[in-house]
Amino acid sequence: MKVAVGADHAGFELKGEIVRWLESEGHQVNDIGAHVLDPNDDYPDFAVAVARSLCSSEAERGIVICGSGVGACITANKVKGIRACLCHDTFSARQGVEHDDMNVICIGGRVIGIELTKVVLEAFLKARFLPEPRFQRRLDKLNQVERNGLP
Repeated sequence: MKVAVGADHAGFELKGEIVRWLESEGHQVNDIGAHVLDPNDDYPDFAVAVARSLCSSEAERGIVICGSGVGACITANKVKGIRACLCHDTFSARQGVEHDDMNVICIGGRVIGIELTKVVLEAFLKARFLPEPRFQRRLDKLNQVERNGLP
């Protein structure tokens, strides 16, 4: 799978481990950065870069890491077509894709370590949207809000 990965300084170390692991698992990784540790960089820059990668079809899924994952999640969700969720467990990572067609996962680099991150990402990357009528109906409503704002 084509995966875009980005992180600020708080997720920099974890991103490096994730990129190596994803590549060892056979994924095509677009490492958006940061490429050097800069304590003054900002998570929105990397969340937007990962989102752009998905919107331009350069990637099928995205991973953004910041300190808590919260700021990255908020930022990514501002981009049309992005459905980002903060996940630190396998159930949310899998169900977010299956039920909500989540395409970006956000991770807190100061919250979980590499081993838990691997199993969470494995659940996220292996999951597929289930086109059951109730999930599609909800996704259609979400897309309508994205197109038109509040109903």
